[in-house]
Amino acid sequence: MASGKQEQMNYYVGIDVGTGSARAALVSQQGTLAAYAEYPIRKWEPQADHHEQSSDDIWAACCIVTKKVVQGIDAARIRGLGFDATCSLVVLDKQFQPLPVNQEGDSNRNIIMWMDHRAASQVERINRTRHQVLKFVGGVMSVEMQPPKLLWLKENLRESCWNKAGHFFDLPDFLSWKATGVLARSLCPLVCKWTYSADSGWDESFWKMINLEDFVADNYSKIGTQVLSPGDPLGKGLTPEAAKELGLPAGIAVAASLIDAHAGGLGVIGADVKGYNLPCENQSITSRLAVICGTSSCHMGIEHVVQGHAAYPELQVKASARFQSIYTCLNSHLDSIKKSLPLGFLTVDLHVWPDFHGNRSPLADLTLKGMVTGLRLSHSLDDLALLYLATVQAIALGTRHILETMEAAGHSISTLFLCGGLSKNPLFVQMHADITGLPIVLSQEVESVLVGAAILGACASGDFTSVQEAMARMGKVGKVVFPNPEEKRFYDKKYKVFLKLVEHQKEYAAIMNEDI
Repeated sequence: MASGKQEQMNYYVGIDVGTGSARAALVSQQGTLAAYAEYPIRKWEPQADHHEQSSDDIWAACCIVTKKVVQGIDAARIRGLGFDATCSLVVLDKQFQPLPVNQEGDSNRNIIMWMDHRAASQVERINRTRHQVLKFVGGVMSVEMQPPKLLWLKENLRESCWNKAGHFFDLPDFLSWKATGVLARSLCPLVCKWTYSADSGWDESFWKMINLEDFVADNYSKIGTQVLSPGDPLGKGLTPEAAKELGLPAGIAVAASLIDAHAGGLGVIGADVKGYNLPCENQSITSRLAVICGTSSCHMGIEHVVQGHAAYPELQVKASARFQSIYTCLNSHLDSIKKSLPLGFLTVDLHVWPDFHGNRSPLADLTLKGMVTGLRLSHSLDDLALLYLATVQAIALGTRHILETMEAAGHSISTLFLCGGLSKNPLFVQMHADITGLPIVLSQEVESVLVGAAILGACASGDFTSVQEAMARMGKVGKVVFPNPEEKRFYDKKYKVFLKLVEHQKEYAAIMNEDI
């Protein structure tokens, strides 16, 4: 960044808060990461299905990483700031102080995380209402959405939390409020997690039906009365107080935020694909599907399978000796045992249903559990490698399940755009291409989520005329992976087995729930 050309470059800061860390990047107007930083955030699991965080801890982590990425940069070149985060629920009192979301009364833990499943009975009751708003969330509401969590707070922490609450934020909106003091909410989390309609707003009858009529008092003031589109500028930009904490200039543009997965989509899906022989070229952007390969899609499942296996210590030693990640080591091990067979065929008699923590899409069934069929008595490194392969395939089969459900609803997807941590794994990418039968685009910048957050800041700054222009200018194609057509018949069979697994799981549950 010493050259004159680089000194004249405009930059934007993207801040991403994931499940385990806060990350920041300084991104150029050409979509290139100039600096990156990451800092861990705390999580509490006081009991089964309860997952909590601290908004103070998260904001402090955001400040640490942002200060790191802007060191040595001319402040006048930093034009905008964008946030994305997991869709966790943040609770503050009327004075904007944290309130406890736990039985222990610890107000530091004031966030119910996205992955928290404490509100299982509440979401079951909500879904039994069959209210018309449910048709906009797939027919049934997920336990990971905000209404069941709100109802849980009212029913379990009325005195310590519910009655004192002055503000409920989705985490992305909390971050933009901390930066600007503006209470406006982004359309993205409100539609995806709160039942807000972009066309008609709130449906008050829904909140009354689920016994949360007090939640909507004072014109929904507890969740903000102003709704903005992602990328819209907030107020007068960064406040002096927030600017000092983040190490940024006061007054720079701050954008209405996005859910983290949506930011990943923003960072990759609008890239110019001319010259790559892709079916989505010259088609509407609706022919493209972004797959964000992070914690919620699969990473927990793969880690659980690998780290819980008896051969995991042996794998750690082998990977360490080779200076490789455990996944690179597993990929190499699979290559060594495949012999003359195509790699995927190694799991001809080993099948996995990967929903260890319930299924969000397309089944929206929180009761589903993981399944494996084809296990043997041995527990060698070969067995671990095969189970890892079957799990990766299961994740890709789940993507195919989602695609077919979308197509049945009228969508027509011709190309996948992958980003996130697991898009760095060539086996994971190739399995998605082979199993879905679709070409896959990988972005030039692996950290597409941070590019997406920075695109928000770029839009808020006014440097681009639209989100679409910013996506095309800042999102870049890095690599294209095509499916192996000769393996289609094998994966068609694997997919039939995959669907049978969930069918049998439901049958087993029905049998066990019969009256004895």
